[in-house]
Amino acid sequence: MPILEKAPHKMAAKTLSSEEEGLPKLPVPPLQQTLATYLRCMQHLVPKEQFRRSQAIVQQFGAPGGLGETLQQKLLERQEKTANWVSEYWLNDMYLNNRLALPVNSSPAVVFSRQHFQDTNDQLRFAANLISGVLNYKALLDSHSIPTDCAKGQLSGQQLCMKQYYGLFSSYRLPGHGQDTLVSQKSSVMPEPEHIIVACCNQFFVLDVVINFRRLSEGDLFTQLRKIVKMASNEDERLPPIGLLTSDGRSQWAEARTVLVKDSTNRDSLDMIERCICVVCLDASGGLELNDTNRALQLLHGGGYSKNGANRWYDKSLQFVVGQDGTCGVVCEHSPFDGIVLVQCVEHLLKHMMRNSKKLVRADSVTELPAPRRLRWKCSPVIQGFLASSAEKLQRIVKNLDFIVYKFDNYGKTFIKKQKCSPDAFIQVALQLAFYRLHLRLTPTYESASIRRFQEGRVDNIRSATPEALSFVKAITDHKPALTDSEKLLLLKDAIRAQTEYTVMAITGMAIDNHLLGLRELAREMCKELPEIFTDETYLMSNQFVLSTSQVPTAMEMFCCYGPVVPEGYGACYNPQPESILFCISSFHSCKETSSPKFAKAVEESLTDMRDLCSLPQSAAGKPLVTKEKATRPSQCHQP
Repeated sequence: MPILEKAPHKMAAKTLSSEEEGLPKLPVPPLQQTLATYLRCMQHLVPKEQFRRSQAIVQQFGAPGGLGETLQQKLLERQEKTANWVSEYWLNDMYLNNRLALPVNSSPAVVFSRQHFQDTNDQLRFAANLISGVLNYKALLDSHSIPTDCAKGQLSGQQLCMKQYYGLFSSYRLPGHGQDTLVSQKSSVMPEPEHIIVACCNQFFVLDVVINFRRLSEGDLFTQLRKIVKMASNEDERLPPIGLLTSDGRSQWAEARTVLVKDSTNRDSLDMIERCICVVCLDASGGLELNDTNRALQLLHGGGYSKNGANRWYDKSLQFVVGQDGTCGVVCEHSPFDGIVLVQCVEHLLKHMMRNSKKLVRADSVTELPAPRRLRWKCSPVIQGFLASSAEKLQRIVKNLDFIVYKFDNYGKTFIKKQKCSPDAFIQVALQLAFYRLHLRLTPTYESASIRRFQEGRVDNIRSATPEALSFVKAITDHKPALTDSEKLLLLKDAIRAQTEYTVMAITGMAIDNHLLGLRELAREMCKELPEIFTDETYLMSNQFVLSTSQVPTAMEMFCCYGPVVPEGYGACYNPQPESILFCISSFHSCKETSSPKFAKAVEESLTDMRDLCSLPQSAAGKPLVTKEKATRPSQCHQP
């Protein structure tokens, strides 16, 4: 498995496995159930003749004594032997085998509320406060003092797997020619030395946060950051913007890195970056109006090489951005952890910063500290060529992204809960209606569902493009006078019920995507060629998620955003608040069929139509949308 674990200097007192005790293993769903669900999920999304062919292929695969049963048995054996039968397959398929560049395509961003810095000192005080919060949070992780998360809503009270938290500051994604490697340093009690990397003016500096066995105070950190800014401003000392290479396609970056490491100076610099706690990017002003959309773009791709796009190191799991213009947030390399874990971490940091900002020491530290060290690079003409190519490709990513942050403020989750239904299911049906309005069809849809109820659980997929959703969206958009509003409301209720039921299936380990992935990867290992079910056009289409969605709710003022996962697709991240819903909609300009502003407008129309249906007089409306039991939903369910 492409995970390297580097041994710590000291072992933590409490091991992860002891926290995992009591969590069940991820179940393997029954084969026939998954095959039947797969056909039901796809029947209304493909032409009839294509579906008939696919149905015959699925029946052959699932026949008694056939290949499907053999693979299912192997999967059950794998479940016995491993902590989680799908985690290795899933990590490779979702992230490590993906050759696309990390910015926009893979790495989500969390955008903080806009800060108002009067000068560089304000920016650096904010950064020092943030670093102090990181060190406090890391100390809690190292001593295993983070309280265990529990599920809320459905199956409430059940403990959730905490393993992902321990990858926040100890993970690094190493580029590979065909597959990346997730390098994981085992959590330990403050191994020495401890350092973060500060990026400033496309230069990288080592900031030791422990000196002479003492953790630096906020005043110390502020002093050191001022030294870094002064060093970075010396143009005579500036080195090539090596961070650009990490924004390239994974195989290209692996090739460039192979050349880089031939020189010992470069090896030492890479080692310091790969072992750091996190990266802090002190950004120059982006030069744009500071609305939500532009601040999000600054986090997603830095505005390209000419702005802050080279002031990054994308392989590191957490890059905290503190911009001179008040654009702040975090860029996340997604492979070690899911969105909800990132949000929990960030909310802890922001609370720490709010408490500390009132008492932050503004004076320079009185202690004489050694100056931070600039990382050196030896750049051959070959590396210069890679840098030029990386800069050009990042510029293409910047120009191609069609992105908008849209706030729907006619109502929020308070109104939806009054309808006795899940806000998430309601919004998912609205997204289906929005897509249908623009494209007159539904498409395979991905909504991440947490499976942290199980050992080493990450996510599975809620397939939101249900047959019930199709019936509803057709009823709303077809202008034939066929259905009354009451009948449309019944179809809405049915679509929300179907969405809620699939969600429960997913969070309890009974969804189809991970199961089919496990069967496929076992077949790859056992068979000379893949079974026809996995080369069939319906299966290939089922994995092209033209609509990639995720609910990332936050309790503090911030929001999450990411790009589409296919060239002709949309990314739709949403954050339901009591009286509003924030959407981050992304697509690519290169696809003439998609438009993020048009999709946002269609979302607005859909949510408005659904509210109007729900507001029918009680006699017409009948019962509440779904029963209370069905409506309850875990708050920890969805993440990108």
